[in-house]
Amino acid sequence: MSERIVMRTGESLVAGGPPFTAAEPEVVIGELDGPVGTAIATLTGDQAAGHSKVFAILNTDIQVRPVTLMVSKVTVKDSRYTNILMGTVQAAIANGVLDAVRAGHLPKEKANDLGIICSVWLNPGVSTDDKLDHKALFEIHRKAMCQAIEKAMKNEPSIDWLLENQDKITHKYYERGLKGEI
Repeated sequence: MSERIVMRTGESLVAGGPPFTAAEPEVVIGELDGPVGTAIATLTGDQAAGHSKVFAILNTDIQVRPVTLMVSKVTVKDSRYTNILMGTVQAAIANGVLDAVRAGHLPKEKANDLGIICSVWLNPGVSTDDKLDHKALFEIHRKAMCQAIEKAMKNEPSIDWLLENQDKITHKYYERGLKGEI
C-alpha cells in the first residue's frame, strides 16, 4: 500500500488558448480520514450564494474518484456562467483527475481513500462570449487539473528550486503595476 498522504498542495496555470479559456486550479489532496476529508465534508455542507461547492462529475450522475470538490474562486452571478462552470469545466476537472490517476500521479489503490479540493478560476468573460470555444476550454482545464495534481504529489516546486530562483521570478501583475498597466 502507498504511504499515507496527509495533505499535499499544488497549482497550475495553463493559458495561451482562445479568449477566456485559461485555467488556474489550486488543489489540496489528502486522505479522507484526515484534515482534507473534514474540509470536504465541511465545505459541502457550507454552501454560500455565488460560491456553490460541487463534486467533479463526468456527467450528471457519474462522480469521479478520488472524490473531488470544486470551489469557485469567482462569485457566480448568472446562469450562463453557472452552466459553463458546472458543465464544461466540471467535466474537464473530473477528466483531469482521472488523467492524473492514469499517469500515476495519484495512486489508483487509494482512489476511494483520497479527497481533492479544487479552487477553480473561470474567467467571467465566458458569460459574454458568444463564440466561446468549449472544446479548448475543456482541454485547457483538464490539462491544468492534471498538472496541478502532479505538482502537488511531487511537492513541486521544491524548496531548493524556490530558494535558487526567488530573485529571478517576478509576478506578472506586480510587473504590470510597476509599469502602470494596471
